[in-house]
Amino acid sequence: MKILAVNCGSSSLKFKMYEMPEEKVLISGLFERIGEKMSSYTIKLDDDKYSKEIVLPDHKVAFEILVEELKKNKIIKKLDEIKGIGHRIVQGGDYFDKTVIADDDAVSKISELATLAPLHNKAAVTGINAAKEVIPGAMETVTFDTAFHQTIEPVNYMYAVPYEWYTKYKVRKYGAHGTSHKYIASRLNSLLGRTNTKLITCHIGSGASVSAIRDGICVDTSMGLTPNAGLIMGTRCGDVDTSILTYMMQKENITPKEMDNILNKKSGLLGISGVSNDSRDIEEGISKGNERCVLAQKMYVQKIIDYIAMYYFEMGGVDAIAFSAGVGENSIRTRIDIMEGLSVLGVIPDYEANNCRGEEKLVTTTESKVPCYIIPTDEEIMIARDNYNLAK
Repeated sequence: MKILAVNCGSSSLKFKMYEMPEEKVLISGLFERIGEKMSSYTIKLDDDKYSKEIVLPDHKVAFEILVEELKKNKIIKKLDEIKGIGHRIVQGGDYFDKTVIADDDAVSKISELATLAPLHNKAAVTGINAAKEVIPGAMETVTFDTAFHQTIEPVNYMYAVPYEWYTKYKVRKYGAHGTSHKYIASRLNSLLGRTNTKLITCHIGSGASVSAIRDGICVDTSMGLTPNAGLIMGTRCGDVDTSILTYMMQKENITPKEMDNILNKKSGLLGISGVSNDSRDIEEGISKGNERCVLAQKMYVQKIIDYIAMYYFEMGGVDAIAFSAGVGENSIRTRIDIMEGLSVLGVIPDYEANNCRGEEKLVTTTESKVPCYIIPTDEEIMIARDNYNLAK
């Protein structure tokens, strides 16, 4: 059975097609700058990769070209060979604790929740509708980044603000990256050979979050009502004294919309370093003696350590820690900085083993009281599995 896993952004469409249940990747790619004057797309097929510039006025056209590429590369002969399309959705609120079929009710709720993830949810609905037009015979499903975190108890998801904010407006912690954390935990349990575990999973990329997972169930996570909570990220501030916001709004005559933009797009590593939101650029700045890059890296790492320590005590210990996503999988320095900062927990880095990128690997010594692993994440396979299981 051929299934597409899709992640639609406001101007992008990322996809991966699987043969299920074998979970064999048949083709993958990315459409970029959709709706702009000149767009492009990249296709990856086995070891081959090629790109094309093209006009992509909307997501429907992107899906049409995607189908053409599937036929041209002999992935499918006929459209009805595509049995399922699974969409990644950032915000599912408290409506969804699992993957569901993308019917009118689900799409309506996703649209309703767009106020909590305006860039992501609106784009996802656009993608769902475009896919239905171009590939009407496929069963469409929606997989939510927030679903895995719906097991968190009120003591961890509530905020100490007027309770009516929760009852009237659903103000609470929802988290994000849940599909990734679920995958990482599953892989860790496989490596440990058991499921009765206490795990701390670190999805560290441009967006970043840490989750505490006991026996495969999420008990806490660092992101909040929106993704702009918890860790310092590429351009997001993470946890901050809220009085700073009103103080600066008065000082600089900043509107709520402008402040939201500053906190989400001009803060984090970018705001501290003044150089970049990319960890690789921060590390290059450190090598050149840029003190603001040094500070940005220290703050970034310290916040991750803080959350790991908090979840260690919250669960009463930890059986393993995992690093994943762009920085977690590829930044040798960041992993070392974090592990050295966790020496009080008995973490002992294996410096030689850690000298790698994007590889599933144990990166602590046999003497380490807590094993730490690199686990490359795979959100797409989780989306495809859920679609396949609903289609059976």
